[in-house]
Amino acid sequence: MLSLKDKAWSPYAAGILVGLLQIPAFLLIGTALGASSSYVTIATGAASAVDGRVVTDAFPYFARSIDAPKDFWQLALVVGIALGAFASARASGLLRGGFSPIWTRAVGLRSLWARGAMGFAGGYLMLWGARLAGGCTSGHGLSGMGQLAVSSMVAVACFFVGGILTAMLMRRV
Repeated sequence: MLSLKDKAWSPYAAGILVGLLQIPAFLLIGTALGASSSYVTIATGAASAVDGRVVTDAFPYFARSIDAPKDFWQLALVVGIALGAFASARASGLLRGGFSPIWTRAVGLRSLWARGAMGFAGGYLMLWGARLAGGCTSGHGLSGMGQLAVSSMVAVACFFVGGILTAMLMRRV
């Protein structure tokens, strides 16, 4: 039986639970799981708070995201993932401060600024790629693959190739 105090869950059980989350997503919101649009929703909210004309006139791409319920659902999903990860680490006793030994061995950076800059740059590139691919790893990997979408199968294959190449590059640097 799964317990919140377990240090790790079976990937099969966790995968089934995440897959089952697709059902309320489709039934209640009419959309699949995804996360990358949540960043567009945040950017749209920030831009419209400064100048609403920017959203509709200068960047019509943003106009569709501020009123779509699916984008607020994705924003709630992203916040829930972060809170859930924190709660899980705390309940299992794995929450610790400082840098992970794995991070230090792999990258060697101990500076908080260097780690933050590397994380920001990596996150930016991932988000740019997700928007270019028309979806993120959760959108294509979980939702698209579950719907047998050819575009998602191609995207997921590219995600794996990119991840493997990046890991190989990081091992050499």
